[in-house]
Amino acid sequence: MARYTDAVCRLCRRAGVKLFLKGERCYTPRCGVEKRRKPPGSQPLRRRRVSDWGLQLREKQKAKQIYGVLEKQFIRYYSEAQRRPGMTGPYMLELLERRLDNIVYRLNFADSRSQARQIVRHGHIIVNGRKVDIPSYRVKPEDVIGWKETSKKTGIYNQIVADIPKRALPNWISLNQTDMTGTVLSLPEPTDIDTAVEMRLIVEHYAR
Repeated sequence: MARYTDAVCRLCRRAGVKLFLKGERCYTPRCGVEKRRKPPGSQPLRRRRVSDWGLQLREKQKAKQIYGVLEKQFIRYYSEAQRRPGMTGPYMLELLERRLDNIVYRLNFADSRSQARQIVRHGHIIVNGRKVDIPSYRVKPEDVIGWKETSKKTGIYNQIVADIPKRALPNWISLNQTDMTGTVLSLPEPTDIDTAVEMRLIVEHYAR
């Protein structure tokens, strides 16, 4: 399955909540969810009751869209979380949050996770002084994330520096605005993550 290339605002409208896929626009009245509350497409006269399986599937699709993860990757995260002692859902969410592209987004180095993924792939980001161009790279406590020196001369870097800070940082990472580096302070706890996803439904979907 290829990545979704249509208008991403349709995904938010279908989910009924903001998935923050459009960057800065999601925080303005121009957001698709703010302008049109109804799902895309023609509306039936009577709305059918969604089954438990349908609710689980919808929640899984929402999580995949938020983090920009394809089905095979998503199943791997579930399988790894399932093998770990304890609750599968919170650990799976932790794995998603520890992706490098998500960290770049959380540090306000990008307006959206899709832009963060592009920044990582283009080789602009370093982890502990070494270039990492793999969006799924998993960060750990004490990792330091920054920009390549050559990338600091680009227009996108200058724009990001001018706009920081945009969003509040989660408790488990910190940002040094002087040299534009972020540090992973600890592993994310469920209470530190503001992603509106019911991981319990996703675990139930795969456990069927």
